[in-house]
Amino acid sequence: MKKFYSGRYRPSNPGKYSGDYRNVKYRSLWERQVFRWCDTSGSVKSWSSEEIAIPYRCKTDGKAHIYYPDLKITFDNGETHLIEIKPKNQTEAPKKQLKKTKQYIIKVLMYVKNISKWEAAGAWCKKQGWIFNIWTEDTIQNLGIKILTK
Repeated sequence: MKKFYSGRYRPSNPGKYSGDYRNVKYRSLWERQVFRWCDTSGSVKSWSSEEIAIPYRCKTDGKAHIYYPDLKITFDNGETHLIEIKPKNQTEAPKKQLKKTKQYIIKVLMYVKNISKWEAAGAWCKKQGWIFNIWTEDTIQNLGIKILTK
C-alpha cells in the first residue's frame, strides 16, 4: 500500500496566506512543495489551501457534496486561479478493460467523481472571473518546483 505524506505547513510569509496561516495542511509532498513555492514566489500576491467550498453533484451517486480545491492563488498580475494538484494518471480516464476488476471499478468511479468536482469548479470559477487549473507533476516541474517522492 502506498504511503501518503501529510502534515502542517507553517508559512514563512504568513501575511501572504489568506486564511488561518496556523492551520495549513498538506496532503502530499507535491502539495507541500507547491505551498513553499506560493509562500516564497514573488509572482504570488496571496494564496490559501482548502479555504474555498464548492458544492457539486457527483455523477457516481447523484448526491450533493462539497469540494475543497487544493489551492487558491492570486498572482501579482491580478489573476486568481483555483488549483487541484493531482498525478497525471488520475486526470485521465482509465483504459477500458474486458475484465472489470474491483481495482478497475474503483479507478473509474474515482475518475468520474473527480470530473464531477472539476466541472463544478470550472463553472464556479467562471462566475467569479477566476481560472480553474489541474496541476500535475508536469506543471509543477515546469514551474521549477522540485518533485519529491519521499
